[in-house]
Amino acid sequence: MSSPTDVRAQWAAHHPGLDTSPMEVVALLKHATGLLAKTVEPLYEGAPLTVPETDMLIPLRYATGPVIARGLADRLGLSRAGVSKALAKLERRGFVSRSPNPADRRAALVTITPAGAEAIDALFPRQLAAEVELLAGLGEDRDWVLRALGRLVEAMESAASRG
Repeated sequence: MSSPTDVRAQWAAHHPGLDTSPMEVVALLKHATGLLAKTVEPLYEGAPLTVPETDMLIPLRYATGPVIARGLADRLGLSRAGVSKALAKLERRGFVSRSPNPADRRAALVTITPAGAEAIDALFPRQLAAEVELLAGLGEDRDWVLRALGRLVEAMESAASRG
C-alpha cells in the first residue's frame, strides 16, 4: 500500500491544480483515531455505554456548574443535533437528566444521574488505563505532541468559525 506522501504525489500528478497539502495531516489523524478506537472498543463489549456516550458523560461527571447541550457540543466538537439526540438516548436509559434552564428557556440543564455516574466510574478508568499504555511510547515527546495538537485544534477551530 502506498504511503500518504505517495498518495498525495499521485493525486497532485493527476490533478495539478488540486491542493493536496491536507492529505498527510488528515491521514495521520485518521490513523491515530483508528488505533485509539481499536484499543478502547473491546472495553465496551457488553458495557452499558458506548465510547461516544462515555465521551459525553466525562465532562458531566464532575461538572461544577450548569451544563447545557450547546456547551457539550462545543467542547466535544460535535453538532448540536447529534448531542441532543445522544442526550435523549442517555436520558431514556436513566444516565442523565435534563431540567429547564431558568436563565434560558430554550436550553435545558443537563446533569448526570447516579446511574450515569456509576457507569462512567466503572468504564472510564479502564479506558484511561488502555490509553496510558497506548501513549506510553511518547515519553519525553508528550509535551511537544500536546502543543502540536493544541495548535492543530486552534487552526481548525479558527477555520471552522470563519466558514
